[in-house]
Amino acid sequence: MPRLARRLTLSSCAVLTVTSLVLSGCSLAGKEKNPQGTGTESVPTGAPTPGSTVTLVTHGDFALPDEVLAKFESDTGLKLKVRKVEDGLPTQLALTKDHPLGDVAYGVDNGSAAFDLQQGVFADYQAELPDGASAYLLKGAADKKMLTPIDHGAVCVNVDLTWFQQHKVEPPETLEDLTLPKYKDILALPGATGSTTGLLFLLATMDQFGDKWPDYWSRLVANGADITKEWSDAYEGDFTAGGGSGKRPMVVSYDTSPAFTVDKATGESTTAALLDTCIQQVEYAGVLANADNPAGARELVDFLVSPEVQAALPDSMYMFPVATGTPLPDAWARHAHQPSRVYTFDADELAEHRQEWLAEWRDVTTR
Repeated sequence: MPRLARRLTLSSCAVLTVTSLVLSGCSLAGKEKNPQGTGTESVPTGAPTPGSTVTLVTHGDFALPDEVLAKFESDTGLKLKVRKVEDGLPTQLALTKDHPLGDVAYGVDNGSAAFDLQQGVFADYQAELPDGASAYLLKGAADKKMLTPIDHGAVCVNVDLTWFQQHKVEPPETLEDLTLPKYKDILALPGATGSTTGLLFLLATMDQFGDKWPDYWSRLVANGADITKEWSDAYEGDFTAGGGSGKRPMVVSYDTSPAFTVDKATGESTTAALLDTCIQQVEYAGVLANADNPAGARELVDFLVSPEVQAALPDSMYMFPVATGTPLPDAWARHAHQPSRVYTFDADELAEHRQEWLAEWRDVTTR
């Protein structure tokens, strides 16, 4: 099963100022930092020559094919450098905004993008959007033309169909169903403070239950839900269809996950996403303020919405392209069903209330 998750992109104990992020003592990337806050890399002594090199700053899961990246270099005459930040990408971008790690950032998602917009991380540029892409503009900040949507997916509850068939139990359909006694002790999910997947699932429950979401989580925990630190712990460790020795046949994962659990003998997926439990995730790219090569950065953002990149996203990044009409791999077309309705949230409201919401969630789930 390929790794689908994006780890939590802001420190769970961070508040919404860069100064307090530094003073809080919280780990920003889960690894030893140098004083400049650039993860495991040291700050280069010399900036790249403008016009010759453009640097893409992205998360550790970035994996576009080499031939696609080579096409960018061939088409533009620029040399592309990819610089990965293994964890805490938006926080790192905020800490280094005056002396950025590169020219373009890709991988900031709708759960953390408003934070970086508030911090002045991005320059004023948005690529010309392909058909369909405008549907994925950042909700609550769509008037800020600084981010270009590149890919999307949906966080959904997934079920092991084989387990449910063998135990003669009907799978749940809704978020409310997860609290029913017949589903006791069979759900695994990543925590809201440890992964983007978990945070988005929390936001889905807030959209569904409004001010009563803490009561819902109390009932979910009382029904034996296992809350793990990261998505991989839940999917690969606890989930019965996750490739390990898990014992829980329900997990919070993605609408794309069933495309990777296809039985070779039957050609059918052994898992399914519950499409009435989903919340959208969108990843963005933007030109970094104070970039050494802003002209090259704009060309790179444009390239990320090109047909070549959009077609490569499913197999390499495990996300759907934002461009309407992009061909999908056969397994995706057959098994990665997308929800007709998704839960939503306002990005600016999340940026304002993130810490209090996470504190309340932590209190409810640890009583």
